[in-house]
Amino acid sequence: MSGTTTYSPAQAAARSGFSTETLRYYERAGILAPVGRTAGGRRAYTDDDLWTLGFLRCLRDTGMPIAALRRYAELSADPATMPARADLLAEHDEAITRRIAELRAQQDRLREKIAWYRAQD
Repeated sequence: MSGTTTYSPAQAAARSGFSTETLRYYERAGILAPVGRTAGGRRAYTDDDLWTLGFLRCLRDTGMPIAALRRYAELSADPATMPARADLLAEHDEAITRRIAELRAQQDRLREKIAWYRAQD
């Protein structure tokens, strides 16, 4: 790992927004590829690891289930699976679109109630 910037688990957690426990869990669960280690055996995250964590954060924050995160990670280990990865992400994109439509409908209902309360003055 010489010549490559590395980050301690605490630094990687701070930069990614995940807890150190989540980072360890993602590695154990196969969601994150095995992280390199220092000579002393401590995890040493790279910029590539942080980029991956950033994308995982996007997927998680948009509601992708753990099983789908794991499937995406499995597919990502094989360069021949790009079409399958694109399909998985497209399915997730469709789920996000449906969720946004649901939230907009709920927001419209909420705004109607707000308008009703304000009209009562």
